[in-house]
Amino acid sequence: MAKVLVLYYSSYGHIEQMAEAVAEGARGAGAEVDIRRVRETAPDEVVKSAGFKTDTAHPVLSDPNELANYDAIIVGSPTRFGRMSSQMAAFWDTAGGLWYKGALNGKVGAAFTSTATQHGGQETTLFSIITNLLHFGMVVVGLDYGYEGHTGVKEVHGTTPYGASTIADGDGSRQPSSVDLDGARYQGRRVAEVATKLVG
Repeated sequence: MAKVLVLYYSSYGHIEQMAEAVAEGARGAGAEVDIRRVRETAPDEVVKSAGFKTDTAHPVLSDPNELANYDAIIVGSPTRFGRMSSQMAAFWDTAGGLWYKGALNGKVGAAFTSTATQHGGQETTLFSIITNLLHFGMVVVGLDYGYEGHTGVKEVHGTTPYGASTIADGDGSRQPSSVDLDGARYQGRRVAEVATKLVG
């Protein structure tokens, strides 16, 4: 059985919802799954004034050395001007010791994201996460075209071949759609399947 970590940062709950869907997909493939979030680094006054969602059941992962305990790590972050959030980047910046030891070499990695607009940087944000995962020696799994939600233009959706995604709208009012969440589940399942094969 593969052990999978879903590691995320979420300001308004969109990525948290996607993380739960990713985890559901991975569990459906028989994996043991933990969902953890990274520490909030924004000042308290910003968190309060911006209305960040702070109530969550998922504990913070503060020690990057815990990453080595997993066969797969699926990373979720909203986009911040076309790249991963500073909160997520700050976490990975503390993991240099794992890079130095090669502790994540050969493990499976994947990325998912959310943006405010339809072309607001989903793919560049996913690539910013994927770049980190590749530097840590990980085998990257995207959201392949076995997921039928990629096709069709009748509704707005955030799916990309590089990872699951959702679109929140500028005021955060749009919640992840069934297409977005099903894409996250599909990607979680694929990651767990690949990790199980590599572990076996």
